[in-house]
Order: sequence, then C-alpha cells, then structure tokens
Amino acid sequence: MRIVIAGGHGQIALRLERLLAARGYEVAGIIRDPAQGDDLREAGAEPVLCDLESASVEHVAGILQGADAAVFAAGAGPGSGVGRKDTVDRGAAVLFADAAERARVRRFLMVSSMGADSRREGDEIFDAYLRAKGEADEHVRTRLGLEWTVLRPGSLTDDAGTGLVRLESRTGRGPITRDDVAAVLAELIETPATAGLTLELIAGSTPVPVAVKDVAGN
Repeated sequence: MRIVIAGGHGQIALRLERLLAARGYEVAGIIRDPAQGDDLREAGAEPVLCDLESASVEHVAGILQGADAAVFAAGAGPGSGVGRKDTVDRGAAVLFADAAERARVRRFLMVSSMGADSRREGDEIFDAYLRAKGEADEHVRTRLGLEWTVLRPGSLTDDAGTGLVRLESRTGRGPITRDDVAAVLAELIETPATAGLTLELIAGSTPVPVAVKDVAGN
C-alpha cells in the first residue's frame, strides 16, 4: 500500500510516517523545503517536493497517482496570519482532496481540529483558523469519489503517547498527544469502515485499535 501525506514534515506527519513505514507501507511525504528531506528519509518516507499553496490540481494528482490512501496533515502553523490560514488550512486541503479524487485515491483522511466550524464568528487568528478548517472539512464531505474520514483532535501535546484514547463523534474538549493522534490515523487508514465519519479525539481509556473498531461498528 502506498500512502501520501501532505505536510510531510509536520509533527504528527513524521510520527505517522514512522508508524506506517514500520508496518511495511510505502510512504511519501509532501514537503516544500528540500532541507526537510533527510528528516523524512529517517522516518522511512520518500520526500516529494511540492508547494500546495501554488500547485495545480493536475500536478498534485500526478503525485497521488497510484496511491492507496492520502492524508492531509498540513497546516499554516503557529505564527502564521489570517491569509495563510486560508491558503493552507483551507485552500491546500481543498486542492489535495480534489487531486486525490482526480487520481482515484479512495481512502482519504483529513486532520482537522476540535471546534472547526465554517460559520465560526470572530476576528482573531484562531477564529480564522477554525473557519478555514471547517470549510475544508465541508468540502471533503462533498467529494463523492473519496472514502473520507475527518479526524478532529483536541488540544495537542508532546507528551509520550499512552495508546489510550476517546474517539467519538462528540467527545467534548480535552488534550491528546501527537503520538496518539498518529496512532489513530494509522488505524483509520486500515479501517475503511470509518469512511463518512467525522470524529473527535481526546485522551481516554480505550486502546487505539479498540476505539477505532468501535466507531467503525457504530
């Protein structure tokens, strides 16, 4: 199985690449800075240079050709302004979903955010971020050619993962380690029965494989 990850040098993406490579998958990570390539190779992923803010759908579809799954884990990141919340957190996500559909990649995971809402009011940067993520999520849900799952983690931490989570359509707010987000994404890739679901994720008491199996069966 070939899996392509947008935002391949992100903190969650690098963790996910290590997990997937360890499972024997062929993993590619999209980056725009060639200096990040060695970090991806160390994680077991092939670096692919592409700037999703300026690329065409056709170009990205070419990168995704032959992939079995695609994961959008890119983000404008802290310190970015309102403009890049729109061009990355919304625009790049929309482009990536459209390209995946054009390349006939069936499995598609969107790393979103707790509270994402296209109708979010407010003029703060975080409000713009949640609006952008909400708009991207809504667009992904319209892609009939994708078996999509939207994952909305709570407050991210760099603590060591516990492997114990709460994964539901509504969890309420709470923290979650980046390790555990990556572990859940790896399980979701392998669980197409979660297609069509928007899931919230926080720390909990259920082992990751069981949590994913439980939502797949609901």
